[in-house]
Amino acid sequence: MIKVENVYKEFIKSDKNNKNVKFYADDDISFTAKEGTIVGILGPNGAGKTTLLRMLAGILEPTKGNVTIDDLSYKTSELDIKKRIAYLSGNTKLYNHLSPYELFMMCAEFYEVDKNQAKKRIQELSSELKMDAFLYNRIEKLSTGQMQRVNIARCMIHDPKIYILDEATSGLDIIASQIILDFIKKEKEKGKLIIYSTHYMEEAENICDNVIMINKGKIIKEGSPVSINNDLNTTNLRDAFFKLIKEEVNYE
Repeated sequence: MIKVENVYKEFIKSDKNNKNVKFYADDDISFTAKEGTIVGILGPNGAGKTTLLRMLAGILEPTKGNVTIDDLSYKTSELDIKKRIAYLSGNTKLYNHLSPYELFMMCAEFYEVDKNQAKKRIQELSSELKMDAFLYNRIEKLSTGQMQRVNIARCMIHDPKIYILDEATSGLDIIASQIILDFIKKEKEKGKLIIYSTHYMEEAENICDNVIMINKGKIIKEGSPVSINNDLNTTNLRDAFFKLIKEEVNYE
């Protein structure tokens, strides 16, 4: 379980007069997420999604508030927590001269996974993410969609219980995206907790049990896709989001 309690993250930026100004990328964020669910973190670019996920993964420390994983704190149990989670960053680079298999074995060693267990886990991930055809090819030869599947699998080689995924399908074609979404839904059925950040509202509507809409660092709505649409008298999350922020969209 992930519990986020009144979390703030403060940064400093320069204004037009080149003066330092404090601002909150995330502002009083609170929610709880339990195993066996997919929780979508939804919002436009710059809403605070990536900052929030980095705090969940222990990469950033909140300015105020608390993040706990299974009632454990990063301040006292960082290594224990990181064995329980997988974190997919949106800008991770892979080792081009390795094959996916070699990369997975290297990651397994890092997580102290037994070699035989690692080989079994690689077979499972390769089958579920449809990587068999390129498992032994050099990473530099892979397509964008293939590389993203490798990126996801290398985070999960130690079979964690919690997945924290930042824009997992961004920039991918419809086939590559669907392979990843199908994988995520199957992992949920195994009892995993998946935190899924995206700005694709339709994608979230398809896979998420609960969604947390963020705009300008604040939660503006939380609930299931059905309950949000019922509350706002909308038929989809895209319309619901724009109704919440009261912005007109120019489609020209």
